[in-house]
Amino acid sequence: MKVEQIYTGCIAHAAYYLESNGEAAIFDPLREVEPYIERAEKDNAKIKYVFETHFHADFVSGHLDLATKTGAKIVYGPTAKPGFEAIVAEDEQEFKIGAYTVKVIHTPGHTMESTTYLLIDENGKEHGIITGDTLFIGDVGRPDLAQHVIADLTQEKLASHLFDSLRNKIMPLSDDLIVYPNHGAGSACGKKMSSETTDTLGNQKRTNYALRADMTREEFVKELLTGLTTPPGYFPKNVLMNIQGYESLDTVMERGNKALSPTAFEVLANETNALILDTRKPEDFAKGFIPNSINIGLDGNFAMWVGEMIPDIKQEILIVADKDREEEAIIRLSRVGYDHAIGFLDGGYNSWVGSGKEVDSVERMTAQDLEKEMTAEPIIIDVRKKSEYDSEHVIGAINVPLNEINQHLSQIPKNEPFILHCAGGYRSMIAASILKSRGYHDFKDVEKGFGEIKKTSIPKTEYVCPTTLL
Repeated sequence: MKVEQIYTGCIAHAAYYLESNGEAAIFDPLREVEPYIERAEKDNAKIKYVFETHFHADFVSGHLDLATKTGAKIVYGPTAKPGFEAIVAEDEQEFKIGAYTVKVIHTPGHTMESTTYLLIDENGKEHGIITGDTLFIGDVGRPDLAQHVIADLTQEKLASHLFDSLRNKIMPLSDDLIVYPNHGAGSACGKKMSSETTDTLGNQKRTNYALRADMTREEFVKELLTGLTTPPGYFPKNVLMNIQGYESLDTVMERGNKALSPTAFEVLANETNALILDTRKPEDFAKGFIPNSINIGLDGNFAMWVGEMIPDIKQEILIVADKDREEEAIIRLSRVGYDHAIGFLDGGYNSWVGSGKEVDSVERMTAQDLEKEMTAEPIIIDVRKKSEYDSEHVIGAINVPLNEINQHLSQIPKNEPFILHCAGGYRSMIAASILKSRGYHDFKDVEKGFGEIKKTSIPKTEYVCPTTLL
């Protein structure tokens, strides 16, 4: 059966391409749709359907642009109420893609409209299931996201629905089916996803904690809800964009893909409330940057941290990027609904320096430098997640998770020096840029973070330090 997984690692997302006899279908496409169109053109195929497993929270789907550009019909599962033209399928309804059949299996739980698509080949043999966020490899979808859009859908209610969907709809299927999930490790839509992105259903029945045959409903709900972290703040906003509709990516690109001279960039920054987003590597940003700009590097978990750290999804954004990566930055912002980039610095940071305009920098130190300073008992701010901190940390370090730094600014000293670190230097530079923009200047950032600190003799502990702020 001709089914291809199209995986985008930076947001741990999997779309799927199905083709038979000149007809194609796309499942859960990303915002930028040209790669799917080009893939179908390679097979001389026409995209007939865009299947959505649910209204996604962690990215803005490309269903609308794909339908507009190809004439494909958008398909959702039962109970979906999209604000645009789409087929809302019935449970067990079948769709033909050439000689293949796609069968709808309504599997509420992650959301109420969540649907699994059973793939059946030209001989009538069941091949696999595209599960969306219902079933991952090693995990299942978290049931606490829909309540941020519809308050009555509590996480307990959805977890109970998911228990039924898994037991009554998924687990009775054949063990040799291939499971094709929407996400892999690194996604915030689950808590313990495998780094593998496909598996057989039979192996998942044996190894996935949520598919344990002897698990009661109460045990399932308790285990599923235990350990869930707060979802990123942009998730409900992405859900609404996917339900209600949004501007074409072509419009977004036209607005944002404008090269600005340093003077024009500065004037626009002063005339608007635009955020200056510097997408360069942390080590480059530290050496010099435009004052008040925020660093979120493209080479890290860019989309996730944009969503975590920029509360207003309609925030106007001015981009600083390495040469030829400006368009990439605009696209990746749009994947999570940040559609209001209004231009980028032509020539990047070097052109700003060349124009003689004001710059700032972040002082950095090595783990060995920190080791030498430990006798002075420096104030150390650890911006890793609480779970990372609880696992192991420098004795006496204060834990201020990056995604909560704005709520804990009063706990960070402004009139005495401190040292900042994360696991590898990416998150601490985001924190450093935020602190700089808020008037903090007397601090240093540890290069390569805790990964290098672990190699030193700096005292570390594996119990929760009482100085944790959470």
